[in-house]
Amino acid sequence: MDVADLRVFEAVSRNGSMNRAAQELHTVQSNVTARIRALEEELGVSLFQRHARGVLTTPAGQRILPFVGRITRLLADATTAAKDDGVPSGPLHLGSLETTTALRLSPLLSQFAKAHPAVQLIVTTGTTRKLLDDVIACRIEGAFVAGPVTHPDLHQETIFQEELVLITSRAIRTPAELVANPDLKTIVFQIGCSYRQRLESYLADIGIVTARPLEFGSLDAIVSCVAAGVGVSLLPKSVVADAWRKGLIAVHELPPERALVDTLFVRRKDAYVSSAMSGFLDMARPRYGASSADHG
Repeated sequence: MDVADLRVFEAVSRNGSMNRAAQELHTVQSNVTARIRALEEELGVSLFQRHARGVLTTPAGQRILPFVGRITRLLADATTAAKDDGVPSGPLHLGSLETTTALRLSPLLSQFAKAHPAVQLIVTTGTTRKLLDDVIACRIEGAFVAGPVTHPDLHQETIFQEELVLITSRAIRTPAELVANPDLKTIVFQIGCSYRQRLESYLADIGIVTARPLEFGSLDAIVSCVAAGVGVSLLPKSVVADAWRKGLIAVHELPPERALVDTLFVRRKDAYVSSAMSGFLDMARPRYGASSADHG
């Protein structure tokens, strides 16, 4: 079984298309098709079901997919370890929540880039669910996510704590007024966002179970829609502080059991911790008052 073939298999599975995988891999579709066919013949199982719009990964393909990320990560770890002389360098691919990136990470990333110019740092954003999937599948090396998190393969540590608040238009004086709105909308990130789940749970507590979610991909869009009276949202207080000071939105504090959420940094327990990763975490912990305790 060739590692290159496994990488082609992963690209096809993720894209759901031989053609899109070929474009991503900078090759032709016939080459991708041939590699997949050879891999299927070697394994003696079908990895994809073909249909008019592309391909669908079979149950057999789904079972081997986690191994592809682990094998690829293991080879990358071996290369990194061989070259790692204790000075942070090389690629470091991390993930983060949109809200964390917008408010918390910018100063840290700037500081880290200046201190360690030999590190090629990449930060991608996503929901907690997406980031956890990416870390588990070894697509990224670590991520800032909202707690709690329970997974046997993950090391986690609390970096800082956020206070979540309900935000509405200024016309809403108390959350109780929302109950009378039969067409209430929530302005949220896509499914998988832990803040969205907490918002739905909080609204259910005050008697609202039929709010219709409107999904947006950026923090600015969410705050703007709330300010315009389109709907309500739940976000860290520090993130919306500027809009609140400017009088654009109303902020409603929640009970402590609803408001407080830990932001965790997670990574695979079995992954090699490079000097670049260690350097990043050594810089992040004191900035946010965190320790290096293992909650894994």
